[in-house]
Amino acid sequence: MNPKIIKEKEIIKEEFPTPELCSILENWSEAEKPDVSIARARVEKGITTKLHYLKGVDEIYLIVHGEGLVKVGSLDPAEVAKGDLVYIPAGIHQQISNTGNSDLIFYCICTPRFIPECYVSV
Repeated sequence: MNPKIIKEKEIIKEEFPTPELCSILENWSEAEKPDVSIARARVEKGITTKLHYLKGVDEIYLIVHGEGLVKVGSLDPAEVAKGDLVYIPAGIHQQISNTGNSDLIFYCICTPRFIPECYVSV
C-alpha cells in the first residue's frame, strides 16, 4: 500500500447506529491492511453500551470529548475524559457509560482490524 493522506471530508462512510447502543463512524478499515482499524464511537448522554468483548482483537479507546465510566475486565470501574486511553486486551469484557452532559466521543483503535465476526455480546 502506498502512503496516503485522507482528509476528514473524504471519509465517505456515514455514522451508523449499532446494537451495542453507540454510533460508529469508520475512519480506517482496509482489508489489504488488516493489522489495524480506527473508528470513532459516539455514546449519547445517559447511555451505557452493552457488555461485550472482542475475540482475537485488542482495542484502545482514545477519549476525545465528554466524560464516562468504563468497565474493563476485573478492573474497578474508572472515570474517563478527554485525553484518556483505555487498553482492552482481546477477550476481555468491556462496557462504557456516558456520565457527562454531552456526547461521549472516542476513537476505537483495533489490532488486528475489527471485523463484525470478532464482536461477542455478553
